[in-house]
Amino acid sequence: QVQLVESGGGLVQAGGSLRLSCAVSGRTVSSYAMGWFRQAPGKEREFVASISLKGLTTQYSDSVKGRFTISRDNAKNTVYLQMNSLKPEDTAVYYCNIDRLTEYLKTRYRNLEVWGQGTLVTVSS
Repeated sequence: QVQLVESGGGLVQAGGSLRLSCAVSGRTVSSYAMGWFRQAPGKEREFVASISLKGLTTQYSDSVKGRFTISRDNAKNTVYLQMNSLKPEDTAVYYCNIDRLTEYLKTRYRNLEVWGQGTLVTVSS
């Protein structure tokens, strides 16, 4: 079974940066698209970003486009999320996941059964 371990969250002031990491085990990630998601207090989990198998294609939600960058290292079975110009509304628990198709990560992530514990990002104003 796939296991997902997110790390790198913390408390940061508005305008600051953080880099999240997600280590995947139980799957060879080179066969999967990878993505990041977040869930703010009292809200549903939402799509943040995705990256294709070889990293050639990325997608972002409108709320993070131009500020966040997703990347991957298939040799390390890891996906990253570089977050710059953070805003208080970015405060959330951030999760990663994988799926066969990049588009599925954006449209069908609610159907994914296995999730990690997430990593908390808190942005103070």
